[in-house]
This record gives sequence, structure tokens and C-alpha cells, in this order.
Amino acid sequence: MSFLIPCPNCGSRDVNEFAYGGEIAVRPEARPNVRELGSYLYFRRNVAGVQREWWFHRLGCEAWFQAERDTRTNEVLLTERPRASRDEAPPGPEAPALPDTPAV
Repeated sequence: MSFLIPCPNCGSRDVNEFAYGGEIAVRPEARPNVRELGSYLYFRRNVAGVQREWWFHRLGCEAWFQAERDTRTNEVLLTERPRASRDEAPPGPEAPALPDTPAV
């Protein structure tokens, strides 16, 4: 199945230009115990509905970005450059659009 993803830098492109980086997960504290680390690395919510995800534009600007996508219909509702928190504005073009570690 093919669908379009609007890259924040390049505009709408075919999904085959992108690499899926996984669902966005909350990172554990600086010193997680084994259970917290295992949960972060291996367990996902995998919702049937809207979820936030990492995407990489591999055949375009080569930037990581976040998207809100409805997993039932593959409709992409929102794409934006990464930010530290939902309250913070997206970084400007001078800031790299790379996550610390994508949730894969």
C-alpha cells in the first residue's frame, strides 16, 4: 500500500522515499533498571488509531522528523521537526533534525 507523507522540509512525497523509525516512546530516566530498559526497548503500544512516530527521509533531505499517523488508514495527520517537549516550538532550519535515539 502506498500513501503520501508530507516531509517538513520537502513537502509531500511517496512513502517509499522514507524509512520508518518506530513509534515514539518515553525514554526512561538516566539510570533505568533492567525492567524499565527492557520495556523501553522491546514493548510498544501498537495502537489501532493515531500514534506518533519517527520517520527518516532517506531519498530526500535525509532528516528525521515526527509524524502523527492513523494506523488504521495510513492517513498522516501531522509532520514536524523533532522538539524536546510538546510545549517547545520546533527547531529552526539551523538546528539538526536528528533524534538522540529513535525508538526502533
